[in-house]
Amino acid sequence: MESLQFKNRIDLEQLSSAVAQIKAELSKVIIGQEEMIDLLIVSILANGHSLIEGVPGVAKTVTAKLLAKTMQVDFNRIQFTPDLMPSDILGTSVYSLKENEFEFKAGPIFSNIILIDEINRSPAKTQAALFEAMAERQVTIDGKEYELKAPFLVFATQNPVEQEGTYRLPEAQLDRFLFKINVDYPNLDEEIKILEGNHHRYNADPESLINGVMNAEEIVTYQETVSKIIVERNLISYIAQIVMTTRNNPNIYLGASPRASIAIMNGAKAYAAIMNRDFVTPDDVKYISKAVLRHRIILTPEREMEGFTPDRAVAQILETVEVPR
Repeated sequence: MESLQFKNRIDLEQLSSAVAQIKAELSKVIIGQEEMIDLLIVSILANGHSLIEGVPGVAKTVTAKLLAKTMQVDFNRIQFTPDLMPSDILGTSVYSLKENEFEFKAGPIFSNIILIDEINRSPAKTQAALFEAMAERQVTIDGKEYELKAPFLVFATQNPVEQEGTYRLPEAQLDRFLFKINVDYPNLDEEIKILEGNHHRYNADPESLINGVMNAEEIVTYQETVSKIIVERNLISYIAQIVMTTRNNPNIYLGASPRASIAIMNGAKAYAAIMNRDFVTPDDVKYISKAVLRHRIILTPEREMEGFTPDRAVAQILETVEVPR
């Protein structure tokens, strides 16, 4: 008897192949960290920004740089420091003696993929300079609007432990990130492989080992494909119930907004696509919900003092909300 084979209604063959190639390229250097890599690829396909949090030395910056290298697009890295000014990021108008007028000199934000290292190292006015760029894909300088070319994606890193000399990101800024990705230490086997890989590379530049997989036009095309992934109405209701529960949960002081609902839906679509499915499942929603909600909810002071975490709050909500059949 022949086994039943279900064919996708949306052609995901090229997209799946590209994702597999990206992972293969990254595996030349990055050991483990599958969840971070998956979520970063999902954020690209869902056209969203990602905040990567972890202690120093767990390959946050390296992974983001190498992932950008697999994309044949413009890439800029900005190191945030306490003395960084908004004009250092956005650009500024400079008087040209030759033209006898002011001309705009674009800053490093004018690129396809931006890696912001230690985003919480700069004061509020510099962090706020990213607001318009991240939310609207444009920058306004001297009353003139400048569009940022697609794709435009921001990967930002921060250290959760060191608080001296840092400026906590406000909730409105955090809400602009599709995901907050927590990066843990590798396990023993992974650490051994990291040491062996580093030893056998003989100080070769990791970036030189990575090949480009897709260009800007292909990324935009894949983003459009992902937007067409099928989400059944009962799953839309499931997402809404999860987010609604964050607003009337006794452990949570501030719940998630409708932007979180949209983020879960778009993230689940992209995750389904990289799993080579043209439809979203409840498991996709559950997997994505943690990365979407952990930075969008604020626990009550009492629960924070008890050591309760946003991840635990989200896990409890996912256990209580009925999964659609």
